[in-house]
Amino acid sequence: MDKSQSRKKIAIIGGGIAGSSIAMYLSEYDVDIDVFEQGTSLVNGPPICHLHAGGNLYREISDEQCITLLTESIDTVRYFPHTLNVRPTIIAIPKIDKGQPEALLPRLKLLQTTYSDLIAEDQTNQVFGPACDYFKTYSKKELQKIALRTPTNNPTTLDEWLIGFSNQVDLEQLKYPVVLVQEHGLSVFRMAATALLTLSSQNNVTLNFSSSVNGVHKERVDNDGWTLSYTKDKQTHLKKFDYVVNSAGFKTGIIDDLANKPRKRLVEFKAAYVTHWNNDNYGKWPEIIFHGERGTPQGMAQFTPYPNGFFQLHGMTEEITLFKNGLSGSCHLSAQPKLSEEFNKKIKEGWDKQVEEDRTVKAIAHLSQFMPEFIQATPAGKALYGAQQIPGDDVTLRAANISYTPDGYFRAEIVKASSAITCAKELGRLMQLEVKIKSAPIYSEEKIELEAERLASERGYPIELAQIY
Repeated sequence: MDKSQSRKKIAIIGGGIAGSSIAMYLSEYDVDIDVFEQGTSLVNGPPICHLHAGGNLYREISDEQCITLLTESIDTVRYFPHTLNVRPTIIAIPKIDKGQPEALLPRLKLLQTTYSDLIAEDQTNQVFGPACDYFKTYSKKELQKIALRTPTNNPTTLDEWLIGFSNQVDLEQLKYPVVLVQEHGLSVFRMAATALLTLSSQNNVTLNFSSSVNGVHKERVDNDGWTLSYTKDKQTHLKKFDYVVNSAGFKTGIIDDLANKPRKRLVEFKAAYVTHWNNDNYGKWPEIIFHGERGTPQGMAQFTPYPNGFFQLHGMTEEITLFKNGLSGSCHLSAQPKLSEEFNKKIKEGWDKQVEEDRTVKAIAHLSQFMPEFIQATPAGKALYGAQQIPGDDVTLRAANISYTPDGYFRAEIVKASSAITCAKELGRLMQLEVKIKSAPIYSEEKIELEAERLASERGYPIELAQIY
């Protein structure tokens, strides 16, 4: 048998961030890969905007999950260097919230120590600046002094990132200290561009767009191979593989059902909103998180900056990011949770423009309760939306990887984009792929940004969401 016949054949079902990252990583080995994607492009899913380098957005998750997110984020930055928007995140707790800022500090110190240890192991792990700058706390008096400083579009110190915040946020509404932490931004469009450029150039990868898998079959228990049936251009095709990687995102349960691989999971529909605010006088912005209790009218508010005055907003209320009946679980009859037709229609056909605008206006109002001048912001594009899978039954789970069965069936069950490369590496280990035959091609920052702008425009979003911030 010649070498080409002996190469392992891998089917990756789904071309989202998980499937694309897995395909990129595994393509460096002596394998043949087919990616099956129902859409016409890659990485076209939920509204990614944040690299969770410590998980400080989610005070309800465990320290173990936070450490996992930190280490996974380092892997992500090293693998996708041009997808990062380098700016810190401010964590603020409003007086109306029951949480206390002091409760955040033990976790932050633990993450800082972990980050320091990772840098000591390997200097290339220092991707978020020095460990001593991983976080910094600020009193009300310190912020009032910072507010007197001249805003800058080129912050060079941690304090300079807080000038706009200190000027525009109603400091009387907050508990202290306020925390600045090195959790950076992540561009979904530059991730899509990196994946598309890379995978299109790999001669051992076949991208099957507009392809719907409708059969995943293993003929005999003692046979290691799998047969996939898929429809493309109204034609049904059959193809054999050694391994199947189910990375179908919120549709993972559909593939599980086809393969007769039951699995418990949740699916949640979420959305974020694009706004514009003329804020030239305030300098460059960090991301800002105002903590709040999920699902209540005072749920967490998230303010994510992009170039030229564009901002992406989340509000963890049922009026904004969350949706009534938007969370659904699997059952004994199917591994696929049933979303209501309302959400399936949004995913397939887009939104009613009035609903989209109404929710965007509510998101603006939600942020402006802390930043009064932000009420002047305006809706500036269609919503970023999608359904997110969560393995098991814990809706707070954020750090997840893979599950698998010994017969060569794997599930990529990431919840956050920062877990994708760690997931890919674990798959390579389990498949016993040991010797890389090549490295993934390296593209310039400019080429990736240009392709990302094209994708953003093609998908109906402002190109600023694709640009480096």
